[in-house]
Amino acid sequence: MILHDESWQSRHLFDVRIDALSTQDVLRAVDEAIATRKRLLIGVVNAAKLVKMKTDPSLRRSVLGSDLILADGMSIVWACKLLRRPLPERVAGIDLMTRMLERANEKGYRVFCLGATQEVLDEVSRQIREDYPNAILAGARNGYYREDEEASIAEQIASASTDILLVAMTSPKKEMFLARWTPIMKVPVLHGVGGSFDVMAGKVKRAPEAWQRWGMEWLYRVLQEPGRMWRRYLTTNSLFVWMLGREAAKTASKARPLSNPDNSAKTRWGMP
Repeated sequence: MILHDESWQSRHLFDVRIDALSTQDVLRAVDEAIATRKRLLIGVVNAAKLVKMKTDPSLRRSVLGSDLILADGMSIVWACKLLRRPLPERVAGIDLMTRMLERANEKGYRVFCLGATQEVLDEVSRQIREDYPNAILAGARNGYYREDEEASIAEQIASASTDILLVAMTSPKKEMFLARWTPIMKVPVLHGVGGSFDVMAGKVKRAPEAWQRWGMEWLYRVLQEPGRMWRRYLTTNSLFVWMLGREAAKTASKARPLSNPDNSAKTRWGMP
């Protein structure tokens, strides 16, 4: 486990620690983890995941067990700013994955890709070999397997002397896999990238940059898959706003001064 640098700071949102780091800070931690072979388990959170963590204890334990927890969504950045707990920037999981591949290309790191369908995985593997020729693709395995195959997959990743493991599976499956098998795999850098392989392979189109800046990636996703996504985002976004309202009210009440501080002690003890 990578120990926090003294300059690192954390914020808390809904009792979840979020590390106030820039992408460059994280990349420096990646280099340190690989150089020292110490674990750097990276977790990312967005509005939907924070909502789900309220009712899924296993997911909550898995996320909180990460060495770094980063703000994957603009909603997290805005919420922290509203609560006067500012973060330096959004560190989107897919952008961090790309920067890690660039780092692997510069330094010859060994990368293992786990997740997605075999078709998507083949295209991602092809792109890594083509776009990052100095990165070593240590192995690749699709994300469709039986539970009793997990141990052999973890052993395969360990035997590949992997430096960076990218896990492209949905929550909470990826968090549970990483929590369960990280000690066996002995990989320095572990990053759950969700649906990033689908985007990289061109199966899913990512929202334009303007939509990303305005935190509207969820709406772009709904427009691409309305039948499957509208109910999920309606529910999670509404709950996130409700949770943020409660947190803001709690913060305001703690910061509110006593109306008559000189008389507060007298009132408490029944004095005139």
